Amino acid sequence: MFVLGITGGIGSGKTAVTREFEKLGINVIDADIAARTVVAVGSEGLQQIQQRFGDDILLDDSSLNRAKLRAIIFQNPEQKQWLEQLTHPLIRNEIIKGLENSASQYSILVSPLLIESGQYKLVNRILVVDVPVELQLERTCERDNNPRAQVEAIIASQLDRDTRLSHADDVIINNQSIEHLSQQVAQLNQQYLRLSEKTHES
Repeated sequence: MFVLGITGGIGSGKTAVTREFEKLGINVIDADIAARTVVAVGSEGLQQIQQRFGDDILLDDSSLNRAKLRAIIFQNPEQKQWLEQLTHPLIRNEIIKGLENSASQYSILVSPLLIESGQYKLVNRILVVDVPVELQLERTCERDNNPRAQVEAIIASQLDRDTRLSHADDVIINNQSIEHLSQQVAQLNQQYLRLSEKTHES
């Protein structure tokens, strides 16, 4: 099974890129969705979080209060480490399940933390979606309605651009029209189909 990993900073356009691949019939497994699934109501992950942080970590509908948990781990590296040790293996298993159930010629794992979390070990090739930092800021402020300083802090907390690019096998520069993006994706798709065939042959 040939798996392509897609990553990029906030506001780089990972969603737009994966949407183009999906139009071409390629299955996409989203690490963010896997991360939400493993702490959904009734999950083992949420039970353990509740045991550690108390009932206050839940919202009225018994789901996880993400904002509260984020605030706790942002201030406390030990709690952050505990949470990562709990959730990373659960997320990994959820991703593997998704990849095993995928029926397209190759599959995509899209993850903002592909490199930092070690999820890159699940993929054969890495595609980085890249944009200039100024455009990242502009897009994210507009999309999420967040103040610029907050978006700058998020970008600063992520893997820096040069390090991310150093892991890339392929790069999409996503600073032009959606038509241009579609063309880049169509070309890469042909390349990945060929690589996938070689993987099946070996």
